[in-house]
Order: sequence, then structure tokens, then C-alpha cells
Amino acid sequence: MKFSLALSALAATTASAFVPTDKGFSRPSFGLTQLNAERQPIMAGNWKMNPPTEEDALALATEFSKLIGDEACAVNEFDGCTEIVLFPPFPFISKVKDAVEDIGISVGAQGIFYEEKGAYTGSVAASMVKSVGCEFILCGHSERRILFNDDDVNINAKVKKVLESDMKPILCVGETKEELDLGITKEVCAMQLSKDLAGVTKEEMADVVIAYEPVWAIGTGLVCEADAANAMHAYIRECLASMYDDEVAQATRIQYGGSVTPDSVDGLMAQPDIDGCLVGGASLTAEMFARICNFQKADATVAA
Repeated sequence: MKFSLALSALAATTASAFVPTDKGFSRPSFGLTQLNAERQPIMAGNWKMNPPTEEDALALATEFSKLIGDEACAVNEFDGCTEIVLFPPFPFISKVKDAVEDIGISVGAQGIFYEEKGAYTGSVAASMVKSVGCEFILCGHSERRILFNDDDVNINAKVKKVLESDMKPILCVGETKEELDLGITKEVCAMQLSKDLAGVTKEEMADVVIAYEPVWAIGTGLVCEADAANAMHAYIRECLASMYDDEVAQATRIQYGGSVTPDSVDGLMAQPDIDGCLVGGASLTAEMFARICNFQKADATVAA
């Protein structure tokens, strides 16, 4: 893999800071080539440390499954449908899976530890969550990086363990408000990608999903405009092309995660380099998350 090329490309590129607007933040185009690969949309609901009880989790999953209609399809299938993944807290995974698997919704775990077993109190192994039906694992979420000091070395070990266990990592990258203000968004994301994907092969990248989550837009009231988010996704593809090749860059699905709502999802999903959303708070309301998963497709919008 060409990690040195990715970092060399960074050094030759001037950082572009997000520019505040009356509607939020935007940034100028990076002048990237538009990619035309067909990528299956993927929507993921990260429930975080919610809801409070197993009964509440089952009720949420059941209500959501009734609202989603025909949009969901099983993992590794693609016939014009959207892949949907729910990330409930560990104690609720089995019950949630039972409630949603018949309509093609997958479940994942919000994290794992990279060791297989041992004296690691409070941790769970990849084999444990796989045994209860998890298909995906979140790796490098900003809350794990910031609140639990999850560094790139650990995140890389987790990504590789997930792949080794025949599951799919959703690798989260993104800048903080301080890094945004310093104008180093691109450098931060490129460094995270290079470190967190170290040792991951081109072939393994077929099972990796990237989630771009500008930390400053999560629960703050600040908005990352759709075109700005798309420009960053396009830049991430440039990094992947440098690290691997154009084929990987075009095939890799990249989600956006930053306070996604029913009001913002259509604009985000109309962008050519945004392949889905990693949704936090809105995924805890069945009606809101169903609307997000049933986003208005760009071709339908044009036809209307």
C-alpha cells in the first residue's frame, strides 16, 4: 500500500478551512474528478448508550422495522435497495437482531477489543459479537477517540481484528472544532486513514466502510452543508487512491455522520460521493430514522 504517497500528496496540497455561512459551514471545491462507481447506499443507526432497557430497545426496533417498507436489503445484496445497520448497546443486540433480521436489516456492535480472550475486564471480543449475529463493527468513533482515549494504534488493531473475523468495520474519521479552525481538516483525516488502515490489503478494503464525521457538527447546532461534506468525501477518495488505487477509491462506501436529520438527508444523499449516513440521535426515533433510510433519491427528485 502506498501510504507514503498519501502523505506526500497532503504536503503538496494547501489546507482549505470550512467557511462559516448564514446556514452553517461550507468549503470550496477541491477540484476532484467525480467518481461514477455504483455503490450501494448504507444507512447506520448508532444508538450509543440508549435506550435504557431491553424492552425499550425491542419496541424501537420493532416500530422501525414496520416503517421501513421495502428499502432494506440483506448484507451483500444490492438490487436498488439500501443496506441498513443498527448498532444497539451490547446487552440488546440479540433481541434487536431477532426483531429486524427478517426484513433484511443487519446489526452491529459499537466496538470490540482486539484481543480474542483474556483478563480484559469490561471488554468484548470480536468472536463474541459475531456469535450473536453482528455483521458490522464501529471503529474509531469520535466519542471513543475523545472520551476513552482510543488512539490510532488501537483503532488499527481493531479494524484488522474485525476483518480477520469476517466482519465489516465502519471506520470513523473526522476533525474537531479546534482542528477545523486551524485549517487542518484534510491533514487530520488523511493521517487517520493512513494510520487506521495500516496493514489492510486492497482485497480487504472491499469490506471496509468509511464514515466521515466532522466532530464539530455533532450535537452542536453547527451545520456542515451537503456540498462541503461531499467535497470532503471526494478528498477521502483521493487519499484512498493514493494509498491503494482508483478501483478501491471508487468502490469504497463513505458515509456522512454529523447530526443527520430527515430535513438534511435528501440533500446529503443527492451528492455523488456520499453513500449513506451514520446517524446518532435521530436513529432513536423510529419515524425519523425510517424517513432518513427512505431518503428521496436524486433521480426521483429530478423527475418530480
